[in-house]
Formats: sequence, structure tokens, C-alpha cells
Amino acid sequence: MGAASKVVLCGLRIWELICSLIVLGILASFLRRVNDADAPRDGRIVYGIVTASISTAFSIIFIAPFIYAFMAFPGDFILWVMWLVAFCLLETRTGIHSCNSPWFWNYWGFYWGRWWRQPVFVTTSDSGCGYWRSVLAFSFMAMFAFLVSTVVGAYGSSNYWSKKKSGRSAGTAGMEKNPQTSQTGPAGQAAGVATTGPGTGQPDTYATTGQPGTYATPGQPGTSV
Repeated sequence: MGAASKVVLCGLRIWELICSLIVLGILASFLRRVNDADAPRDGRIVYGIVTASISTAFSIIFIAPFIYAFMAFPGDFILWVMWLVAFCLLETRTGIHSCNSPWFWNYWGFYWGRWWRQPVFVTTSDSGCGYWRSVLAFSFMAMFAFLVSTVVGAYGSSNYWSKKKSGRSAGTAGMEKNPQTSQTGPAGQAAGVATTGPGTGQPDTYATTGQPGTYATPGQPGTSV
């Protein structure tokens, strides 16, 4: 893995963390207002919070550019799918009329602006249009970031294992090119390897041939039976 891929992956993790925290903060604030009004919670909003929470934890755990961060690309892929679903679910609530759709005015804008009347709340005119658009924008950017990190992680992991495999192959080939040549026992004697007599160390004691039944008499070179 090169330094460039490590920098890219680390930058993607930081951006994923930022996007996830922004979406999580806005949606959690909205649900708190819905809870204050004792209103029903939209399942799509809850799903967005779950996705953002998992993404935040994932980005923090794998933010360091080590090999395990590259090998976590299956998790990046799963989160990409989750963000894709989350973005589609949220975007279809309002469509191209992000701040003018009936759902926005009757749900998001109604509860964000606290337009219901209770003694402890003050009615405001803030519909939260900018916050809603931020949720959609950062959801899309988080989805795209996890897609890119999936590709970078898969590339880094493939490159890492290829280098390890090449290293093992090179080591095996080196051992095969340099085998041990020393031989002992009858095989060495049959090939004409010089030997000495037991306990003598005499230079004229050696095996002359590897033919069956032929041997040298100790102390008498060239005499055979």
C-alpha cells in the first residue's frame, strides 16, 4: 500500500465522520422536538439516525490508515448501501420541492418550528428549511464517500495480499535454487566418495568404485576381492 492510498483513505474517513455527525445531530434535534410535542416519529427519520450512528462509530474505529482499515471495505460497502437507502427514503419525502412539499410543512416544518401551541413553548416562524436541505446534502455526500472508500479499501487489500504472495513465492524459489548438496551413507559411498577406515585415519583407505562386490582392502590400495 502506498502513502497516497493511506492519505486518501484517512481523508475519506474524516469526511465520513463529519457527514455522519452533521446528519445525526440535525435528525436527533428534530426527533427531540417531535418528542416534546408527543407526536409520532417518522420511521425514515429513525432509520437515518441509525445509519448515521453506525457510520460515526465505524469511521472512528477505522480512521487510522493501517491495513485493518483497508480490509474493512466490506463494511464500507454495507454502509454505502445503507446511506443510499437513507438518502432515497428522505429525499422522496419532499422530492424536488424540498421546502414546499406537504410533508415538509405538515411534519418537518411544523415540528421544527414548534408551531403547535403549548404553554412551555413559543411559536416561531423557523421551518428548518436549511437544516432539512443539509440533511439531504450530507446524506448524499456520506453515501458517495463510503462508495469511494470501498473502492480504495478493496484496491489496498488486493495490493497488500499480492505483495505477500509474491514475497512467499520468491522465498520458495530461492530455496529451490540452493538445495543442500552434502550426502552421507551408502549413496555417497556408491558415488565414489572417499572414506577412511574405522579409527585409522589412513590416507590410503578409500572406496575405489561403486560396483557391487568391489571394495578396497584397508592399507592395500588397489587390491579388491
